[in-house]
Amino acid sequence: MSSFLTKVLGDKKEWKAMEARASALPRDYRVVYDEVKSYLWKFASGDATDIIVLLKGVLELFTASAAQGKSVLDVTGTDVASFCDARLRGTTPHLVTWRTSLNRNIAKRLAE
Repeated sequence: MSSFLTKVLGDKKEWKAMEARASALPRDYRVVYDEVKSYLWKFASGDATDIIVLLKGVLELFTASAAQGKSVLDVTGTDVASFCDARLRGTTPHLVTWRTSLNRNIAKRLAE
């Protein structure tokens, strides 16, 4: 896992810093952040940099909103899955990546 994070983040210290920032959030934000993180990881593809970028953005939003005294559900809405799905727009899910890879590999092998 550490080599994966080092590859993705360039340094696992950055990931640890993100996790420390998340741990410093108020309880309601930590609970939602952990669930959002778990949900978003399910859609990671390739080296997962797209998901890490999304998580950084969510963490920044949560940090700023918590500092303003907002409730986490005022930020995400009560449908947290829709909040996550809106952030996933524009990313490439595993299924698309795998389908593209399958078709490319078959075309390449048939052309040999």
